[in-house]
Amino acid sequence: MDTRVMTRQEVEGGVTAARGFAATGIHCGVKKAKADLALVVSELPASTAALFTVNRVPAAPVLVDRALMARSPYKRALLVNSGNANACTGERGMQDAWAMVRATADALGLDVADVLISSTGVIGQFLPIEKIERGIRAAADALSSEGSADAAEAIRTTDTFAKQYALTCEIDGKTVTVGGMSKGSGMIAPNMATMLAFITTDAAVEPALLQSALVRANERSFHRISVDGDTSTNDMVAVFANGASGARRLTSSDDPGYEEFEEALEHVCVELARMIVRDGEGATKFIEITVAGAASEEEAARGARAVANSNLVKTAIHGEDANWGRILAALGNADIAFDPARVEIRLGEVVILKRNFVIDFSEEEAAAVLALPEISISADLGEGTGEATFWTCDLSARYVEINANYRT
Repeated sequence: MDTRVMTRQEVEGGVTAARGFAATGIHCGVKKAKADLALVVSELPASTAALFTVNRVPAAPVLVDRALMARSPYKRALLVNSGNANACTGERGMQDAWAMVRATADALGLDVADVLISSTGVIGQFLPIEKIERGIRAAADALSSEGSADAAEAIRTTDTFAKQYALTCEIDGKTVTVGGMSKGSGMIAPNMATMLAFITTDAAVEPALLQSALVRANERSFHRISVDGDTSTNDMVAVFANGASGARRLTSSDDPGYEEFEEALEHVCVELARMIVRDGEGATKFIEITVAGAASEEEAARGARAVANSNLVKTAIHGEDANWGRILAALGNADIAFDPARVEIRLGEVVILKRNFVIDFSEEEAAAVLALPEISISADLGEGTGEATFWTCDLSARYVEINANYRT
């Protein structure tokens, strides 16, 4: 009998909301003054799943983490520095990444295989590894079950706010918590992004099953956001499941409670992904794009991705121009099958393009929708039942200013 209860409740705590996790965020000197080193630790060995950037220029931490995941799918600690990506740094970058792993393991009395690391910031600069090693020791002493906010703060780069979220669900009559933190603001593409996301849960899940759950959740969250269409060298999302809730261990997707866990994980990922888009560099508008009536969900996703990635669409939204032609043209670039004459496009509830290219809408009503800080665009292709949603933001002159001066 499936004992799951399809109810979820948002709670405080981010990565320390789940039982058996502690975290901290400190300043160690990578940045001039702001917090720049986060540490998250599980009291118990945690099943771990991870996904990494597909960029062909992976940063040293990504290469090291791939090797560490190959050694063991169980981890106890995560270390993240911000302010420096340790990317394109050659052999020294690899040595520094391994030094971070060893220093974390030593500070916590763990094996190196128990650790994952991550870095984010400027590409092509060497880490101040001595400062980081001192910081790791300080961070180990500062761990707290209430340290999630400090950790979320420490992984920020151009983010304007720290991003964390957590919720509870019920599995096997036990309360299970899933919580996480993310960072990202620019260089965001729907193939992960310049983003980091770290999720903790006190559910008990076999590593292989956790990996498949993460792949599915990632596909419907971090793969469906776009700020500027760029994919970075350091992108990473990882989930740590330590089983401290006492709920029965999930070993198969057929197990009672698995569906509820998977939905909770996806919900957390979606909320963290939406926060990244809301914080898009220079953004003034949050845009939700839904493509329906496609031949399949995959084709709907390709269509929504094309609209989300269109700089012409995003600049039109910034300028509050109800330019349906740019939306339709973006769909036409998505390599999906549809008859343009059957497409209907809406801004909110305002139909700005009817089927057979009928244009009969109030510019005033459309302008009222576009003046809002949150805007929905929907396109019905009239081909089937496939549907998918992406999230993006407008593209402003402020985005250019931020990225023109990123290193300064």
